[in-house]
Amino acid sequence: MSHVSAEAGVRNIVLVHGGFVDGSGWEGVYQMLKRRGYSVSVVQNPTTSLADDVAVTKRALAGLSRPAILVGHSYGGAVITEAGNDPKVAGLVYIAAFAPDAGESVATLIGNPKPGAPVPPILPPQDGYLFLDKTQFIASFAADVNGDTATFMADSQVPWGVEALNGTVSRPAWKTKPSWYLVATEDRMIPPDAQRAMSKRAGSIVAEVKGSHAVYVSQPQAVTSLIEKAAVGAMVAATSSASAMPGQSRNLR
Repeated sequence: MSHVSAEAGVRNIVLVHGGFVDGSGWEGVYQMLKRRGYSVSVVQNPTTSLADDVAVTKRALAGLSRPAILVGHSYGGAVITEAGNDPKVAGLVYIAAFAPDAGESVATLIGNPKPGAPVPPILPPQDGYLFLDKTQFIASFAADVNGDTATFMADSQVPWGVEALNGTVSRPAWKTKPSWYLVATEDRMIPPDAQRAMSKRAGSIVAEVKGSHAVYVSQPQAVTSLIEKAAVGAMVAATSSASAMPGQSRNLR
């Protein structure tokens, strides 16, 4: 598989997981990016509230000396939409993710699904936290993931706070930062048409791949490819912006 050298673009990548899972699902993407020369950080969100998860993500950014591409999967898209306003963020990458507008939350985005759209098998809240029905987890979340891995994901679910689900975005970073979006066409958690609508609204550069909601686990090569394109594209965008505004520049190396 051909790829662009990390030297050609932004070198720092920050990966943000979504609800019900933790950062370990990024391992395949992490390994590919590391082999290609990128510096990669994996955020471990508590998924207790949007504010808490944004704070954890911003702490990861604070530890970097140079700008980064911020990547979010699923609920992680809401996190990067808010945390992406950090000045160290050069671009956003959404992987089958929510991309809320101002005043929106994941809860508002999943409300009133279209007739015939798949409905995630979310169980009633327990002490303010949500889980997916284990018996339906694989079919809904990870249909194209290796059987043993998918079963492990179902049995190792991280409780997702209702407060996180209801957390609203105040200022969507995609309005001021370039963004890329990977649509998973076999997704049964976030309908593909909803992904397309959010990516269009955000003005994202879009790629599509036949994959489940857990496409970041099942197809790390497709995810890595889009991240690399973002790393180069964000550099080009920043260079063009700096050229248009004499006296101002951003160091993305």
